[in-house]
Amino acid sequence: MYQRILLAYDGSLEGRRALREGALLAKRCGAQVYLLSIIPDTPGMRVAEATFAGAVSRQADHHHAIFEEGVARLRRIGMEPVARQVQDEPARAITSFASEVNADLVVVGHRRRSLAERWWSGPDGAYLADHVGCSLLVARRDIDDATFEAEITAPEAARKRPDEGPRQA
Repeated sequence: MYQRILLAYDGSLEGRRALREGALLAKRCGAQVYLLSIIPDTPGMRVAEATFAGAVSRQADHHHAIFEEGVARLRRIGMEPVARQVQDEPARAITSFASEVNADLVVVGHRRRSLAERWWSGPDGAYLADHVGCSLLVARRDIDDATFEAEITAPEAARKRPDEGPRQA
């Protein structure tokens, strides 16, 4: 069904959900995985850099470690992701990379925000839904380490969940 799946990963709890849920789906579909880590380019970071020299560099180092963690997780389960790290506005970076790699599916996490946070952060979610040229999965399923390992290594027949009906050909 899906041949090219883009996972947006930032190391947060929500990003880890997206990584796990997307990796399971990619494994089941035999899809190529693209991992995108974004160092947010925000007005706040520009102010921080102007106030505290090196703030952007420290943030970049932190994000690079998170990025490497995501790549390592995927490799441990037998995937060879095409991985990229960029500094940009997240929604714009995701839509651009998805278009570049001709993704069939983009998997993102979801973080609940207060009304004020949504107002200040802009319409990222709406932007993605309006501008990404493929399907969009907002990963919300909690998958603990043991369940993830069991699902990723289980044979296809054993992965069928009891609440699923018969599979269509």
